[in-house]
Amino acid sequence: MKPSVTPSSKILNDLSRPHWFPILEKIKCSDGLSVAELAEEMGMSYMGIKKHCQAMHKLGWLETWRTPSTSGRPQKLYRLTDKTEPIFSQIGNATCLAILDAATQLEAHGAEKLLLAFFRNQTERLVQIIGGDSVQERAERLSAERSVQGYYSTCSVIGEESMRIEEWHNPLQPLFDRYETLSRMEVQMFERLLGARVERTVTQTAHHTRYQFDISPR
Repeated sequence: MKPSVTPSSKILNDLSRPHWFPILEKIKCSDGLSVAELAEEMGMSYMGIKKHCQAMHKLGWLETWRTPSTSGRPQKLYRLTDKTEPIFSQIGNATCLAILDAATQLEAHGAEKLLLAFFRNQTERLVQIIGGDSVQERAERLSAERSVQGYYSTCSVIGEESMRIEEWHNPLQPLFDRYETLSRMEVQMFERLLGARVERTVTQTAHHTRYQFDISPR
């Protein structure tokens, strides 16, 4: 299977267009802006800003609302939608590690308990998504879902009864580096979701890291 389109690639594809991200930043720092206000702040033409805003509205980055105006017709303003949240700074791995360190200070194995609960919750959530009557079907669905989560995952058949999921990125790698038990937790999650035996190997080179999950019948 080809890798699914990830949220990151969708965002980069949209916001690599000239002026789009600066427009979003201007609107972010306001209660909503009109085309005229944006044109004035950015030093661009009214029609140029209007074209960009309409395109971003169509793709779901912006929404419109109207506010009363002292000079006749209500004024149409643009504001951000929830879709824009991932493009602005949010909690990252450094913060997660700091929280886990604090949990360890409170209790000797506090961090491991939190991570175990996280993987259990992930497993329960994915059970509802993956489904499938065969190991192959479940593996393909799991790979597609993992790509959506940013793992850049592919799934292939490598034998009569064996399959392989390969991934080219791990968003949680800093946590895996700190807590060795995460690799085992991830394998256990895969095995429960797939109903098969899973062997995880990691190959590192100077240029990239590949995560390989070999799947075989129990």
